Amino acid sequence: MKYTKSGNQTFPGPEQTFTGTVFVDGIRTPDEQSAVGCAHVRFAPGARTAWHHHPKGQTLYVTDGIGLVARRGGEVQEIRPGDVVYIEPGEEHWHGATAERFMSHVAIQEADENGDVVTWLDHVTDEEYGA
Repeated sequence: MKYTKSGNQTFPGPEQTFTGTVFVDGIRTPDEQSAVGCAHVRFAPGARTAWHHHPKGQTLYVTDGIGLVARRGGEVQEIRPGDVVYIEPGEEHWHGATAERFMSHVAIQEADENGDVVTWLDHVTDEEYGA
């Protein structure tokens, strides 16, 4: 068993990969023991990720608020606390808060053989977001 005391710092989501105010708390970074990465991500109203995909897929567990998720070419879906979303490997998608509510989720993904967990793409437009 490995126990890690709380102490990691919250950091803002970078403008290159997020629109709006986003805060990230790292939970686990892939290492020699496990390829799993995990973070708790908090989105202010209207905030969202850029389009992106994961080589081994991603699981989102919504912990608070009301959010949105969409895959490229698909409908925007509402997500709420307790919802679990699995995104297929290589599936281009985005996720974030609704325009009126905060949303938080735990994001879980696995690194590939090169140590990569995500490939970031273009920003989600207001039209794609539905604002």
